[in-house]
Amino acid sequence: MVPVGSVVVEALAAHLATYPSDGPLFTDELGEPLRYRRWRTVAEGAARAAGVDVTAHDLRHFYASALIAGGASVKQVQERLGHASAVITLQTYAHLWPGDDDRTRDVMDAVLAPLAAPADSLRTADGFDA
Repeated sequence: MVPVGSVVVEALAAHLATYPSDGPLFTDELGEPLRYRRWRTVAEGAARAAGVDVTAHDLRHFYASALIAGGASVKQVQERLGHASAVITLQTYAHLWPGDDDRTRDVMDAVLAPLAAPADSLRTADGFDA
């Protein structure tokens, strides 16, 4: 299962308003629910026909990259991609998470800033700041 946001829900609702259906939304030529293998074949064929160099795997990487850029945790990305463990997710996508140096600097600045502010204001208030 993939959770979808309002943009996708609205697009699907508009499609169903135009093409009402009581059955599965995505089907193969026989009207059966569209399975991944068949979807991949159709999607990649359509991309080739359109002259676009995109594979199903590229779309998977795009999805993972967007989740990470949006602040998703390793566990969230692992679950959405269906990886057996977070280790697999990290082996593939660790380079996309924000840098540790930037994050640790930001964390320590946030922790230490309130401690530094009173000292600065006291020093300035007492006239010691020249």
